[in-house]
Amino acid sequence: MTQAPDPSSDPVEGTPLIAPSSVDHPLHEQIVEACRSVYDPEIPVNIYDLGLIYTIEISEENDVNVIMTLTAPGCPVAGEMPGWVQEAVAGVGGIRTVEVALVWEPPWGMEMMSDEARLELGFM
Repeated sequence: MTQAPDPSSDPVEGTPLIAPSSVDHPLHEQIVEACRSVYDPEIPVNIYDLGLIYTIEISEENDVNVIMTLTAPGCPVAGEMPGWVQEAVAGVGGIRTVEVALVWEPPWGMEMMSDEARLELGFM
């Protein structure tokens, strides 16, 4: 006899898979631009427009938490790219600390790319 899956372990319907960013914070756009300065060496598009930056959370004390992913778990720069993002964001004036978390859920997909990235890569 098989046991039914535990429904309490499923995400609640309507709960976003990606946490919202602090878009109203005065430093948000500068942090986005810092993220746009980081490129995957194998793809000629910045990681922000590729959709690899899931969340930019900024506290009132200007502590930044970036949640990001990679195009694939076997990405050759998997160990280095979070450090590149941390270094880029730390260069924004007024930032106190920067934490970068690498996640695999939800998995990255081409639909996460900006229109500019799709155009640059010939998908539009």
